[in-house]
Amino acid sequence: MKYNIIGYLIGEGFKNIFKNTKSTISALTTMCLCMIVFGLFFIIGENINHMMNTIEDAQGMTVFFNSSVEEDKVLSYGDKLKNIEGVNNVEFVSKEGNLNALKEDFKNDPSIVEGFEFKQLGASYKVTLSDLSRNEDIQKEVENIVGDDLDTIESSNEEIAILMAISKGVRIFTLALLIILIIIALVIIGNTIKLTVHARRKEISIMKYVGATNSFIRWPFIVEGMLIGIAAALITILIVGLTYNALIPKFLEYEVIKTLEITFVTFNDMFNLLMFVFLTLGIGIGVVGSMMSMRKYLEV
Repeated sequence: MKYNIIGYLIGEGFKNIFKNTKSTISALTTMCLCMIVFGLFFIIGENINHMMNTIEDAQGMTVFFNSSVEEDKVLSYGDKLKNIEGVNNVEFVSKEGNLNALKEDFKNDPSIVEGFEFKQLGASYKVTLSDLSRNEDIQKEVENIVGDDLDTIESSNEEIAILMAISKGVRIFTLALLIILIIIALVIIGNTIKLTVHARRKEISIMKYVGATNSFIRWPFIVEGMLIGIAAALITILIVGLTYNALIPKFLEYEVIKTLEITFVTFNDMFNLLMFVFLTLGIGIGVVGSMMSMRKYLEV
């Protein structure tokens, strides 16, 4: 008997969709448009974060040792530096390697480094960070570990601060956009369900008179909202996926993209997260919109 009731409620939800095709199409279209707009900025945000992470992986600091410190002793600091919280990787650079790098930097005016010998330079470590927010703290820890053997630490503090601000700004903007689009979709789906409820107000009154509970009356409309939300999510993921996969190869053909070696997140990598987000949005908006529109008629 219980399964018959559930089947009845689901069946009524399906019937509501086809009884009010104009309202259903209107709600479906609005929800798809909202999700497409959100999906667009979500994908942009994911790619910006991906690019930021790629850049972040190359950010960090270079720890230069005094030229008087032997390379064997410098090598002994490697594991200590790598064990610092927030450090992703450490790469040893010999004195000779630093001299070659210096010559490369001044290859257009080699007279600047003419006469330099690698013994005059110290060895170093290139330290990349897994947590840029700990950049200054890590520098202090490096200073404590290396002590008097330290010559200097070179770090792009300003660039790191800018990267973190951009990344934070993208996340805040995406969240704000999501909230706005949810509100818009809630209003539309709520009005759509409200029209359906209004058209069936006499039927609802009769059901209440014969003892139907508010839950029994409400569920078909909740199912209707859920089905519209699920349909909108599936349509949106299809549109967004096809569009993304068609455009990305064209972007990769631009010379500036090739020069900067920019990579994009593949749609397959985002599919599960996007599907979850769209289904959650669709079902959530459908359920909440339905419940809000029913309050007046059920006197909850």
